[in-house]
Amino acid sequence: MNNFSNKVAVITGAASGIGRAIATRCAQEGMKIVLADVEEAALQAAEQELKSAGVTVLAVVTDVGKESDISALAQKTMETFGAVHLLFNNAGVGGGSTIWNSTSADWQWIMNVNLWGTIHATRIFVPIMLQQETECHIVNTASLAGLESGPGNSIYRVSKHALVSLTETLYHELKLMRSNIGVSVLCPGFVRTQICDADRNRPVELSKPGDIATPTPMTTMIDQFIRAGVEQGISPDEIAEQTFIAIKSNRFYILPDPAYKQSVKQRMEDILNQQNPTFVVPSTI
Repeated sequence: MNNFSNKVAVITGAASGIGRAIATRCAQEGMKIVLADVEEAALQAAEQELKSAGVTVLAVVTDVGKESDISALAQKTMETFGAVHLLFNNAGVGGGSTIWNSTSADWQWIMNVNLWGTIHATRIFVPIMLQQETECHIVNTASLAGLESGPGNSIYRVSKHALVSLTETLYHELKLMRSNIGVSVLCPGFVRTQICDADRNRPVELSKPGDIATPTPMTTMIDQFIRAGVEQGISPDEIAEQTFIAIKSNRFYILPDPAYKQSVKQRMEDILNQQNPTFVVPSTI
């Protein structure tokens, strides 16, 4: 896909971080943009900033974990623009203690956003794209954590591994149909975003006393490690640029930072050699 002018892009998690950078990149390509996010104030600020620059924008407050919200997002997109050509399933939250200490509410919140959000969007938007019979592309934001093994951030890791598999399966199924829909999975390492503060958007009904796992010395250490990595990570703008390069070349795997490929290689070798998993500490931290 190379011609983006006047095409329609739908972006979840669009109010900040990678989603906000992708929206700016879409604007540079002359696209009409649908911004979806659960954080209403930040969403309105992003909408106003783009509109001030002359961009055609529709902002829709959306909780991606709710199928009804994704249905409403699709309906408003079609009513306003009549089509969707680029879908960025980008909304995501970080978190999770150890596998055994994470609460049921922790699992429900993170899996709802990171995995079910993309499941809902795939079920609702792909049939629309297929009916259009026009060139389209879907980018699912997973993570390096979905391609490697390691400790900590447990629910996030599980959700991102599942998301990589979902996206690979979607790619094969659409290819078998000879559809005009390209598919990519975005797997960045550390990026300078607010993901470490994702709790600001945690649903009230999943934030009652006892819903959130109590930190342990190990999880506190890992959280500090992740926060340091995020602070030193690459910029969301760089992620957006690399993503568009991949879309234009119809490349499936997007690994924006080559420094992290060693951990992916190590996991593949562990599997093929039937040896125990290795945790590769990123050399950039």
